[in-house]
Amino acid sequence: MSLDGYADAITDLDPDHGEVETAEVVVTDDVLVKAFVLAPGGEVSPHEHGDATNVFHVLEGSPTVVREDETERIDAPGVVHNERGDVHGARNDSDERAVLTASLCPLP
Repeated sequence: MSLDGYADAITDLDPDHGEVETAEVVVTDDVLVKAFVLAPGGEVSPHEHGDATNVFHVLEGSPTVVREDETERIDAPGVVHNERGDVHGARNDSDERAVLTASLCPLP
């Protein structure tokens, strides 16, 4: 068994245009790491976690990350730190898929 859970988590994720598919990579009592595969036009709607920090790791592509009133295209590899309570999300404005993980801790 491999120590790397990322490849196994995203192997079967292949969203249609405008869609997003997700998989849980790590789930413990105090940490959640989720993978998001964004097809072109796909979006993780802006939302917040009032009691947890969220960190995006951009692993493939160049999604546009939204935080509060800011947007920035982040090329892989990239890391975006979203403080507790920050409204954050991501969308794929490109013609290629984008993949990011979101680490959420501590879990509320």
